[in-house]
Amino acid sequence: MKEVWNFDRCVLVMNREIGLLKMISAVQKSMRQAVMNREWADFDENNGEVNRLCGEFALLEDERAMLFSALSKDGDFANAEKVPFYASIIGLPPEERMEISRLYRELKMEVLKMRTLNETFMTYLNEAKILAASYLEAVCPARGGKLYTRKGQKVSQDLRSIVFNNRF
Repeated sequence: MKEVWNFDRCVLVMNREIGLLKMISAVQKSMRQAVMNREWADFDENNGEVNRLCGEFALLEDERAMLFSALSKDGDFANAEKVPFYASIIGLPPEERMEISRLYRELKMEVLKMRTLNETFMTYLNEAKILAASYLEAVCPARGGKLYTRKGQKVSQDLRSIVFNNRF
């Protein structure tokens, strides 16, 4: 199906995407804070909200891709994704091109900010995981790097959830 270019619809979709990215970023900030404060109920709630918002964003992204497929020469959705963004909008009137270009830059900046924050958070989590594994190795060197359940069965070392029994 050949999509028809609709400037107003495209501006609306891109503005909604930018708004959703800002909302996702705010919820992810709360999620990071919940992890650092060890508030797991808040983390789960925020994680569910991020998943919901990401689903909405994916739908908008698909709609935006369909709108931009109308700008490709043959209107083919699959080939439209291969055309660079600025090459696809070159045929638009100058006012439309400037507005779409501005929104695209803002959208890209929000995505890059979110990516940077997520990479920083993942580094923090990986460092915490390494610290926990090193601590366990120092405290219990005889276990040989293995983790066991309280019934003595070997478990994965991914440290997703670990509880210490400090009663002797």
